[in-house]
Amino acid sequence: MIDREYDIIIVGAGPAGSAAALYAAKYGMKVLLLEKEKFPRDKICGDALSGKSVGVLKELELLEKVQELPGAFIRRIIFSSPDHTSFEINLQHSNLKNTPKGFVIRRKVFDNFLVEEVRKKKVTFIENFTVTDILQSGDRIQGVVGRNGEGKFQDIKCKVLLGADGYNSIVCRKTGLYNHDPRHWVVALRCYYKNVAGLTDQIELHYLDEVIPGYFWIFPVENGYANVGIGMLHHYIKKGNVDLKSVLERAINSTIFASRFANASPTEKPIGWNLPVGSKHRKNYGHGYLLLGDAAGLIDPFTGEGIGNALYSAKFAVETINKAMESERYDAGLLSEYDKNLWNFIGDELRVSSKLQKIGRYRLLLNFVIRKAARNPQVSHLIAGMLANEIPRDKLANPLFYVRLLLN
Repeated sequence: MIDREYDIIIVGAGPAGSAAALYAAKYGMKVLLLEKEKFPRDKICGDALSGKSVGVLKELELLEKVQELPGAFIRRIIFSSPDHTSFEINLQHSNLKNTPKGFVIRRKVFDNFLVEEVRKKKVTFIENFTVTDILQSGDRIQGVVGRNGEGKFQDIKCKVLLGADGYNSIVCRKTGLYNHDPRHWVVALRCYYKNVAGLTDQIELHYLDEVIPGYFWIFPVENGYANVGIGMLHHYIKKGNVDLKSVLERAINSTIFASRFANASPTEKPIGWNLPVGSKHRKNYGHGYLLLGDAAGLIDPFTGEGIGNALYSAKFAVETINKAMESERYDAGLLSEYDKNLWNFIGDELRVSSKLQKIGRYRLLLNFVIRKAARNPQVSHLIAGMLANEIPRDKLANPLFYVRLLLN
């Protein structure tokens, strides 16, 4: 049963939306979580849960349960260059003792797990509900208009609206913040395979001649299956009229990977989706609303991983709303604290990832940097430290740091 008014309405029950509902329940807020689909449902993604995700799962007391889900435990990250040089980050390395490990779990499994945890809380969760518009008084957002599974329209009010409804967010569109900028927008393909050779405890990001200026990934999932895909900036896809399906096929059949896929077979056709990446700081708040996860464009520009930042956006959003409820202020001035706290936490990392993404557009630079990392443990540990947030952020933001390191 849907009431007429809530403290917060969350649109979208992916990781950002479900985590926000779980955090809000901890504060005793009256929460409505709306989802247009029926769970369990698939979500096109690389399926990787980084060490950053692990931090939030621990805080929500869910990590032990997540470790029991079907998937792969990740201890290593492998990068390779167009000239087939590779280097490995061992997340178990003694010098990286604080580096959090990660998982690869199908989104159909992980998202459904989070939703089931939400169902256990005092949260109203409604599936098959499509938000079609927002309720607005002047420039203040006051709720949503939507259609339930029976086709009936309803108006529902709230103090704060959270848009956690992905790259094509209706909340983002209706508040006028949607901006598809091809320079800060990756398009990707995913295809599940079985019997890919060489799968162990590693995720792999490969910068091949066949895919530049993009990357090819192979992530183990459960029971010998793999999440295989390719990502490329939309700007270059448009500029070169690129067919991503053909590029993915060339990568799989390339000299270096043909043997690993010799006995492999796809379990589906390649499926595409959009990733608004955090190489651009987009506005994510206004009078009475906040944007979370992909709707806020928080995906890592270098690795394409977005779940960790989505989970943290949920944490910071609910903390800000709790403060807003204490003062009974829901204006953009107060809610802007969400953006400040979130970008203080992830901003430097995203800026570094943006620099690495730019390197990934040039074959010579890729070969140089990855060769350097393969030969020089200091460079390798830099990248590992960046992924683990163990390197001081003021150092990461200084370009001279990279110049000195690469000249060593």
